[in-house]
Amino acid sequence: MSEIKHNTHAAGTQGGFDLHKTVVLVGMMGAGKTAVGRALAARLGVPFLDSDAEIESAANMTIPEIFQRDGEPFFRAKETQVIGRLLDEQKGILSTGGGAFLSEGNRDMITERGASVWLRADLDVLWNRVRHKDTRPLLRTDDPYATLKALYEARVPIYAEADLTVASDGETSIDNMVDRVVDALLARPDVLERN
Repeated sequence: MSEIKHNTHAAGTQGGFDLHKTVVLVGMMGAGKTAVGRALAARLGVPFLDSDAEIESAANMTIPEIFQRDGEPFFRAKETQVIGRLLDEQKGILSTGGGAFLSEGNRDMITERGASVWLRADLDVLWNRVRHKDTRPLLRTDDPYATLKALYEARVPIYAEADLTVASDGETSIDNMVDRVVDALLARPDVLERN
């Protein structure tokens, strides 16, 4: 099971910001959605949520176990339900699994109720981050690099539909990544403003 713990401090004006909509971080596995999301939530003084962790908690199983037992279509249906619930519950930072944004229904729901931010990382950066982990069910293939490359090429045009894009280059510190995301969000006063 995931070791992700959610920030539970109340949304407010900590850090001098007012968040008007939930920010949904999207992108490939290894793009930094969880690490950047957790730090961004702390910076803004809002809750951090992770859709994969919520699914694991509800199922009392890991995502690889859910994929193995119930298959990807079942997982994707649960993912949509969880994202909808998290968007409705409270404003905060929501990290999603790499495949969540591929669903047109999810993209529409996120745009209507929140704002999507694509953490765009190059294939080599992603590979360096995920190649030693066995927690990625989609990469349990004979040639995980080729699988990641195929996923990357198929998904990038869809991620490009996100409301905002922030480069994740693999060399920038998490604090500086948070600065980049905050700067991008401040260009959208309907999402984030200084107070």
